[in-house]
Amino acid sequence: MPSLLDFFETRRPAPKRVRLSDEGPQDSTLSSDGSHSTDRPKSEDSPAPLIGSEHLTLLADATVGNDVGNEDSGLPKGSQTELETSLPLIETGQEAIEQYESSKATAFEEKQPTLQQRLGERKWQKGRSSIYVDAFNLALETVLEDEAHLFDEPELEVFNKWKNLSFEAQYLYVRLFLRKTAAWHRINRLGYYQDIADMPQAVADLRHVHALPPSTSPGYENLTTSKPPTENKLDSSFRFAEGIEQINTLEEALSLLLLDELKTLAKEAKVQGKNKAELLMALRQASQTQGGLAWDSDNCNRDDHFQQKILDITGDCIRLSPGPLKLFERVHLVFYRSTEWTEKSLTTIILAKISRKNFPEYIVSRSTSIFPSRAALLEFEAALRIQFDIDNILEFSGTPTAERLNKIKDLSDNVYPRWQNLLEEEQQKEDSIYLSGEGAYLRRFSPAWVYTRIIHKGLHPLARFKEHKREHELLIELLAQRFFHTSRRGSWYQRKALLEEHYMWALTPNDDRSDESQKKFWKRAALKTCETGLQDPDCHIIFHYDLQKRVMKLEKSLKVVKREQHDFGHVLLVKPEERKIEGIRIEKEEVLTRSEQKPNGDTSNATTRRGRPTVWVDEREDSGECRVENMCLSWYRDNGWKGYHSEGGIVRTLFGYLFYDILFTYVPNVFQTPFQTCPLDLHTDAFYPSRASEINHRLVQIANGEAESIVLDVHEREFSKQTCVVGVDWTFPIDDLVEIVQCFRGFALATVCKVMAQEYQQRGGGIPDLFLWSTEKKEVLFVEVKSENDRLSDTQRLWIHVLTGAGIRVELCNAVAREVRYV
Repeated sequence: MPSLLDFFETRRPAPKRVRLSDEGPQDSTLSSDGSHSTDRPKSEDSPAPLIGSEHLTLLADATVGNDVGNEDSGLPKGSQTELETSLPLIETGQEAIEQYESSKATAFEEKQPTLQQRLGERKWQKGRSSIYVDAFNLALETVLEDEAHLFDEPELEVFNKWKNLSFEAQYLYVRLFLRKTAAWHRINRLGYYQDIADMPQAVADLRHVHALPPSTSPGYENLTTSKPPTENKLDSSFRFAEGIEQINTLEEALSLLLLDELKTLAKEAKVQGKNKAELLMALRQASQTQGGLAWDSDNCNRDDHFQQKILDITGDCIRLSPGPLKLFERVHLVFYRSTEWTEKSLTTIILAKISRKNFPEYIVSRSTSIFPSRAALLEFEAALRIQFDIDNILEFSGTPTAERLNKIKDLSDNVYPRWQNLLEEEQQKEDSIYLSGEGAYLRRFSPAWVYTRIIHKGLHPLARFKEHKREHELLIELLAQRFFHTSRRGSWYQRKALLEEHYMWALTPNDDRSDESQKKFWKRAALKTCETGLQDPDCHIIFHYDLQKRVMKLEKSLKVVKREQHDFGHVLLVKPEERKIEGIRIEKEEVLTRSEQKPNGDTSNATTRRGRPTVWVDEREDSGECRVENMCLSWYRDNGWKGYHSEGGIVRTLFGYLFYDILFTYVPNVFQTPFQTCPLDLHTDAFYPSRASEINHRLVQIANGEAESIVLDVHEREFSKQTCVVGVDWTFPIDDLVEIVQCFRGFALATVCKVMAQEYQQRGGGIPDLFLWSTEKKEVLFVEVKSENDRLSDTQRLWIHVLTGAGIRVELCNAVAREVRYV
């Protein structure tokens, strides 16, 4: 059974930044950890940014996480919760943790400080407190303070027993818990002996059996026709961890062996294999067929003998018990409002709380109504497990077979009746329960949110099996509701129009119409669908381009007279200009292999083909080395432009300035802590509808030319404090930002901001590399720098469509080496 922690994963791309102006270049970039790196020493009095450009996370649509069996480091890199994403960018590595714990350690006091006292006084005691345990307990205490009603009597008793555990037992449990797998671990290889003085006692404490009272709360009621998920219920007694006697299968025992140990055992068993997987398979087969090595002929006895030989090698082992493990996962689901937290999530919230940073002023509101009842929470969990199964098939099993697609179709069909019922309930909540703007975020934690995504995923097998009529019916139902996954409405309109244009004419009664008349009927239906999508305020701008293209295509096919055709001239759908810039590229001879060299000895494209970043000569700055983007920036500077290699840093900074007050206006549930840099829903499709009135009013102000005054007001109020705000890089000079908004046409800047407001998470990437502006021309220019073999990604193409559609100039800059120097 997969862990709840595996259900979501998001990735945040590393931001990059380079400043360039007429006064001279500062070729700096933001490295992947958010710190500046430069080609030249930087002035010590240069303002250092408190935060970098914040990025990209979305709970509902993230993909399935992977368990990595690399001890404590086996965590999805870049994975973040919405809560963690809202925190400032701070150093959270092991060095920072050790620094906090060691520098703030205090001598032993007879009266131990409480968790809140340690956080407030920044005090840790080596061997008696740990940031990991404190973060784990902070989550538990917070949940029990406000949302204890989500747990029944046996579960609350588990929490009481947890509080009575020794620190070392709690520490061992938390470290194993953070590995995110309910796997067996060899105690002699745990590596926590410097933190746990008495490992045998800590293990014994976790294995101690505790009695539990009976539950009077109703269990999970399966309201779908799906097979209910396997529950790890608490019985009349429990233990926090299991011992070696609970290893019941040979597979579990074999998984504990190291490769060298496997090889030794395989040699003894006279089997062979090229890698660990083959050795495991060979040993398993040997246990079933071989009669040597003093094994009895009975299969079961041979397995037991073989298993005992393995456990003699491994020594004592430990595994967290499934019942309490799932219970604590549920606690963290409630605390983080996510199933995606990691070790870093636990430590970041503590480090942010004790950091000396300035945060925006807003009203903290940790709602107790995210999950209105225990039944709602359990159904949400069950829905996530169904979604996990579907994601596993579609995204992690290669090309799905017909059998797997049928399984997805069945899972979707099974939740369909319950989905319909919940849609009706949601309308009642919207009419009578939710406060203004509250429902958009709360709905993300409804089972119907997950069911809607399952129904959406169920469209895939219908398309593959050419069941287009059923697919069309579901699209109509998905579009009929406006509560869940509104950001997908554009894609639903696109697919519905395609089906109507090409397939529906042959799948529906023709009412005595000829085939040609039937085709025209459905093409007109497709045209109406596109028109409805373009008029739908919940259909995001990014889908308008394709809908507009289909409208023009359908009108031409239907021979609509010119005066009745749609005029999209205001959209300015033009292709980006292309430019070729020549420069001198530097190659390191030692990295060139014979296979990379061309017959004539020319290796100019070798590193490009292999995807390595290319190094160029900055001919304007003492012939120093630089990246290809910097080389192109120098060319544009020579031609009168100012600019940055920011890859969206300027856009995110402008958005943070222009929407500062809207970001931190009161909306229930989205400010759970006093040290957030953004509301929790910013990276979701709930952000825009929850503040539609305020956002649309601000967009009108921007379109009317008021952006400059808004930027100056925010800078005057917040710059001296260096307030931690998502996306805002205070190191961008205010004079540059003012010039930029002056060079933007109001409508164009408003369009860019609307895209960011609608899809901050998805649109944080794909923005062209270079941002340029000219005060003389009163014009801004976005430039995507490409080498000879690069191609535009879908996200880059989408941004180009948005920018050109808003009348913003975009160029594709191809860097070509006129000379290659070998060093």
